[in-house]
Amino acid sequence: MKAKLILIGKIILTLFALEIIAGGVIAYSIWVRIGAKPVSYNVDYYKSGRFIFPKNPNPVHRPLREEDKLAKRGYAGWLRFLSRSPNAPDFKLDKIYLRKYDFPNAPDKYNVYWLGHSTTIIELDGVRLITDPVFGYASPFFLAGRRYDAPALERKELPNIDIALISHDHYDHLEYATIKRLKNKRTIFVVPLGVGNHLKRWGIEDIRIKELGWGDSFSYKGVVITAERVIHWTGRLPKYRNSTLAVSYVIKGADKLLFFSGDTGYGKHFKQIREKYGDFDLAAIEIDGWNPRWSDIHLFPDEVIAASRDLGAKLLLPIHWGVYDLAYHRWDESIREVARLAIESGQRIASPRMGEKLQPLEFLKKEDKEPMWWMYQKR
Repeated sequence: MKAKLILIGKIILTLFALEIIAGGVIAYSIWVRIGAKPVSYNVDYYKSGRFIFPKNPNPVHRPLREEDKLAKRGYAGWLRFLSRSPNAPDFKLDKIYLRKYDFPNAPDKYNVYWLGHSTTIIELDGVRLITDPVFGYASPFFLAGRRYDAPALERKELPNIDIALISHDHYDHLEYATIKRLKNKRTIFVVPLGVGNHLKRWGIEDIRIKELGWGDSFSYKGVVITAERVIHWTGRLPKYRNSTLAVSYVIKGADKLLFFSGDTGYGKHFKQIREKYGDFDLAAIEIDGWNPRWSDIHLFPDEVIAASRDLGAKLLLPIHWGVYDLAYHRWDESIREVARLAIESGQRIASPRMGEKLQPLEFLKKEDKEPMWWMYQKR
């Protein structure tokens, strides 16, 4: 009897020890994904440990809509990200699944692939760039911030990437697992001030990190990348709010000028960017996540069109949609409203399927008669 009790005690102690070890592994896994502690910067828009973002001088007051008040998760706060959204589609979205061999060894002159949310692959003048590469959950926790559907391209199928552009350090734009995947390639990381500290903690060498402040540039094989202002906020923990910078990117090739918005609210910065650089051949602009609580950090559909007009964009590519539920509206409400307003205003808009190759020059030669893919999805 005594031997049995001793054996049971050993089993209990072993299980308890295993629980502690498993808990420690999980805790470390989460903690490492959060990133690094902030450092200080000597720029005029950084004070008392925080970056100071511009504000929209004339914000439009937009009350919560009746349909938003009735939404199951309308007032649930951050807890809503722990469950599957009632606004998400309950079917697979139409997409083109890509493998690394679908990309040429030598990047083309001018192509764009939208992979969902803010992740795009841009080929410009023989240089391949990826923007805000995220392929999993928008959270350090495996149960939170889940995707609607599988990505069009898996991390392991990433082609050779010359430049990774990171707009800011929110989890739906900066993903630990993807940075670790790109670590084994020869990728150069162009990031806002402060974000490089996360990458260093995750094992990226200093020489491969190019931190930019607003107005700073980096040139690679003739392609010039410049960071510009946005209206947003940053931080991977509440206590580190605005301890890193957020930016948009101007990408200048030999004869093409592209804009990547990152996350931003509406303001005069769009017109100022156009005044500085001229009209843009393509503007990839965020369209999703708008709601009255975030009225000054994301763009409402009418503001997306206003921003593309302010930029003089020959072609609008909607991004920041189709993957996560960040607000109260249905998964396709943003794209439907933005497309409608674009057609009414005469703004050319391209809405390719995730993974579909967009050749902007060929697209602009065609009449916009073909229906967009999401028009045929279930509602």
